[in-house]
Amino acid sequence: MALRAAGRQSLVDTVVEQLRAQVAAGEWPVGERIPTEHALAEQLQVGRNTVREAVRVLVHAGMLRSRQGEGTFVVSTSDPAEIMRGVQRAGVRDVLELRIALEAEAARLAAVRHEPADLERMRAALDAQAELEDDHGQPDAGSVELYAHHDIEFHKAVVEAAHNTALTATYTWFSSSVREALLTALDDREMPRIIHGDHHAVMEAIASGDPEAAVRATRALLERPKQAVEALLADRRP
Repeated sequence: MALRAAGRQSLVDTVVEQLRAQVAAGEWPVGERIPTEHALAEQLQVGRNTVREAVRVLVHAGMLRSRQGEGTFVVSTSDPAEIMRGVQRAGVRDVLELRIALEAEAARLAAVRHEPADLERMRAALDAQAELEDDHGQPDAGSVELYAHHDIEFHKAVVEAAHNTALTATYTWFSSSVREALLTALDDREMPRIIHGDHHAVMEAIASGDPEAAVRATRALLERPKQAVEALLADRRP
């Protein structure tokens, strides 16, 4: 399939999108070498430098890989960066559902792999968060962002206690979406407040070395806000 000619504006971006679409569509299967810079430049009617920059973007994105003296090969038909941008655009409910999947598995692993320092980090995060609460268990005025920070630190500590590099890396990136969703929830009076007992239940289940209890505690912790979000969405439907 021939590539259509690129326009004159934002040439590199245009070529990146066209090449990404072709790779995603399977124009060049995984493991196959893509056409040379010269061939692509002729098909797209752009300069070779433009093609070179576009290919470099897709190599950085993890879709292509250059081999010295051999050419550039397809290594993935999906762009991880685009997937991540999709997560960033997700709503609160979607974020919570993904959190349940990631954190429940992390808690299960943490129950059998945690070290004393992991539990100390969880406890420190909860203690720091509790210090910011008023008599009603709400964050003091002006401390909401720090309050959210300590909450996220607790959950990151749980994930890192699983001692799974891939899981930690995924959640570290994902934590920015978790933070935005948490701040949104803290600013919404219809959302349930953070309950320390639920967090302590997760930590205690991990400390006990009981994987199933850790999963149950994690799901219980996140199920409350998820149900609240679903109720709010149902109420707002026309």
